Amino acid sequence: MTAKDYLQLISDEIHTTIVATVDDKGLPVTAAIDMMMSDESGLYFLTARGKSFYDRLTKRGYLALTALKGEDTMHSLAISLRGKVRELGSALLPVLFEKNPYMAEIYPTEASREALTVFQIYEGSGEYFDLSKRPIERASFSFGGAESKAEGYTITDACIGCGSCVAVCPQSCITGGEPPFVIRQEHCLHCGNCLRACPVGAVIRK
Repeated sequence: MTAKDYLQLISDEIHTTIVATVDDKGLPVTAAIDMMMSDESGLYFLTARGKSFYDRLTKRGYLALTALKGEDTMHSLAISLRGKVRELGSALLPVLFEKNPYMAEIYPTEASREALTVFQIYEGSGEYFDLSKRPIERASFSFGGAESKAEGYTITDACIGCGSCVAVCPQSCITGGEPPFVIRQEHCLHCGNCLRACPVGAVIRK
């Protein structure tokens, strides 16, 4: 999947996300925010200018969010994303209202909609995590020119092939054979068991 696919999954299939911003004291504040549209340039949502959420967005220009879909933990997928936001104004409001007709029940008149403004998450990176698969699946992505920083663990040439890491991997995602062993990153939980179990320090954090 491409970054555009992950953004579309957030806006079209999951829709409601939990967004974190930072207040004037440097403390995190969360809010449930609907992501109303996506394209290759990012995600789009709206808010009212009178809200504290609007103040935090304009002061910091940054947010983090998690979109979660599933009936329960073992049948869920999550996309976490962090990135830069900018205010676009009211030009896209008709488009967002057309794509999200329930908004007309919340803001029924043109006069009431004058409080609204559209924001775009235009640069960011994220991670896809699917617990409904066996083994689990994960992937990283970025958009808008942001750098996608790989996380997790890797096994270096110091590996002696003892298999200690294989024995403690909860997803059986470490392949053996000739050392160094290999961690299949797309299935890794990032639990760190391999790092702790390796007797020669061959496992390192990325």
